[in-house]
Amino acid sequence: MQALTSTRFALPGQTSFYKGKVRDVYTIGDKLLVMVASDRISAFDVVLPKGIPYKGQVLNQIASKFLEATRDIVPNWIMAVPDPVVSMGKMCEPFKVEMVIRGYLAGHAARTYNSGLRTLCGVSLPEGLKENDKLPEPIITPTTKASEGHDEDISREEILKQGIVEEKYYVQLEEYTRKLYARGQEIANKMGLILVDTKYEFGLYNGEVTLMDEIHTPDSSRYFYLEGYAERQQKGEEQKQLSKEFVRRWLIENGFQGKEGQRVPEMSDAWINEISERYIELYEKVTGDTFVKHPTEEIATRVESNILRALKDLNP
Repeated sequence: MQALTSTRFALPGQTSFYKGKVRDVYTIGDKLLVMVASDRISAFDVVLPKGIPYKGQVLNQIASKFLEATRDIVPNWIMAVPDPVVSMGKMCEPFKVEMVIRGYLAGHAARTYNSGLRTLCGVSLPEGLKENDKLPEPIITPTTKASEGHDEDISREEILKQGIVEEKYYVQLEEYTRKLYARGQEIANKMGLILVDTKYEFGLYNGEVTLMDEIHTPDSSRYFYLEGYAERQQKGEEQKQLSKEFVRRWLIENGFQGKEGQRVPEMSDAWINEISERYIELYEKVTGDTFVKHPTEEIATRVESNILRALKDLNP
């Protein structure tokens, strides 16, 4: 199996190219985005040295499914999905924050809480919580969007004080975030899962707040299995989960948390295959669809061909 770790197309009308942590983004005519979901994987804001076969396909197909399932809540950027790893759509002016929403004390929130802090992004957390407990109500814990390096926690008050987002828009971002999370939770519950936490990115398109990027994927979300959740919490056992957290934990166990001077541990072929299978498991579990493995041979050629065909159809 081959992994798609990088693309360098020269597309007709291309005005810019941006290589993100896991996506290659092409701008066409300064109004259309072509987003290629690569098989790169990042953790602790570091891109790991080896790609994960089918990861890009998993992310792109989950995102496109849930973007379609939430169009009634908020308009989104997608116009076409011409290839399993490609989405194309409107170029928005992004807000400089990511809207993270948490319904449970897990991951970064749990690590912060266990360090003794009782506030996260200006939101107070009650005493007496255990890791993975359900919070009294979902909390929004935004982060700044770093083009390089680490995203930083930030409070609603700081966002408004620094003028990062105008208040009239920020109120909308919070409202959309809560509604999207509620819809995501509803869909997850039907599939026997709990949507623990997730993040959304928004931008402006013709003056209208528009949902961008991916939603409810394993790169942007954490899922627990619903069955047995309460019993595991009661017994103080680890929750069975579908997310990228297992990759983070493996890195931590092997002495890597993205800090200066630390080296990424060696990723064996067996470990890469396991990560790939875990991503596919999440796809099937969260969507209810059977995952179809598209051929990985000559994947870059296939992707470029499908993009070129779609560009003719969209005629930007």
